[in-house]
Amino acid sequence: MCLPCNQVRMKALFGFLGLILTALLSHCSKIRAQSPHACSGVYIIQPTGTETRFRVYCEMRQTDGWIVIQRRSGGVVSFDRGWAQYRHGFGSLTYDHWLGLEKMHMLTKDTTKVWTLRVDLWDHEGGHVFAEYRDFRIGDEGTAYQLHVGTYRGDAGDAIRGAYTGVDQNGAGFSTFDRDNDNCSPCIQGDIAFNRCTDNHGGGWWYSSCGSAALNGNWHSSDDPSGWASGLHWLTWKPVPYSAKVSRMMIKSDW
Repeated sequence: MCLPCNQVRMKALFGFLGLILTALLSHCSKIRAQSPHACSGVYIIQPTGTETRFRVYCEMRQTDGWIVIQRRSGGVVSFDRGWAQYRHGFGSLTYDHWLGLEKMHMLTKDTTKVWTLRVDLWDHEGGHVFAEYRDFRIGDEGTAYQLHVGTYRGDAGDAIRGAYTGVDQNGAGFSTFDRDNDNCSPCIQGDIAFNRCTDNHGGGWWYSSCGSAALNGNWHSSDDPSGWASGLHWLTWKPVPYSAKVSRMMIKSDW
């Protein structure tokens, strides 16, 4: 049974206010280790090697804690946003949100740590699958926040490396409607050609000739989840353009 979040967050909160701690914990697994009964909720962290402090949502598990970097569960929060907002982050940490590319980079740039990315997907019929990638890193803005993932495991399929040849998103830069890094012009899918992947798929993502993974498109209800170019897509899981009901992306450090 977890303690009330306010109790286990006191050190982090006081540290942020400068009342007790001189340094905050750098990620959710450290918070979980220091407070074994900590519950899921919003905490303040300070990534290793930075003076920057910010709030994150920690998903606490039995033995570790995960930082939620993306969550989609409805259409209230629009993910059709430009570069500046994807850089900074948007939404509500306790609901649907995008943590922010710059924060992801600050967290994962320390090469002495090994980060794992976990993607959880739920369909409209009650099913759940996951994909985990070791050695997750995000480059700096000069690389267009380049995505790097290592070994895959899970039952969702390795959509980041692609459901078919030529669409590997590992190593791709991030694209938005006002910043194009998708490596295709024109971009062609089937008999459809378009200037940018964001024109067709919507939202910001690590597009590479568009690719097989894209979780920041338009959210669709259970009335009609299939056939949309813009949606929450993971094509190694649902090979048709099926839009997931819920997506969640989380990262954790192995210390």
